Amino acid sequence: MFENTIQFSIFLGLTFITLSSAVGVILFQNIVYSAFLLGLTLIAIAGLFLLLNADFLAAVQILIYVGAINVLILFGIMLVDKRFLLSFDYFKFQQFLIACVCTLIFFALSKMIREVNWTTNLLEFKSSSSINIIAKQIFTTYLLPFEALSVLLLAALIGAIIIAKNENY
Repeated sequence: MFENTIQFSIFLGLTFITLSSAVGVILFQNIVYSAFLLGLTLIAIAGLFLLLNADFLAAVQILIYVGAINVLILFGIMLVDKRFLLSFDYFKFQQFLIACVCTLIFFALSKMIREVNWTTNLLEFKSSSSINIIAKQIFTTYLLPFEALSVLLLAALIGAIIIAKNENY
């Protein structure tokens, strides 16, 4: 019944894109290709959020992770000395250790997915958007921590500008 719907085929397509591009991030030797594949992985995850009707999380995923973090990684790659990147060599033991850790994480996540009760009560969901719910919580219940966090981030930004302007570092 569920296998014949368009949503399921979109889900399968996004899952394939997510998994294959995530594997490409790990396997490609060229770090620029890995960064672009990371962006593709994050965009596909945003598509999965849209399938779950989490429109705010999808927008945040694209704006913050794809738009900011991935661009920051690409700028970091461009500013790093290329001779350092080319001289970096993987050891076989490190590759084996990474493969073991990834396999353990895969089996742990698979076990969790099988054991979680995924049924939900459709009466719990209201027609309002997740953006409205999150905005209401931020500007009512969590207003003081939200404002304190904004002041803290502003102080960190000013500190980063001062450190960047100082030529002694």
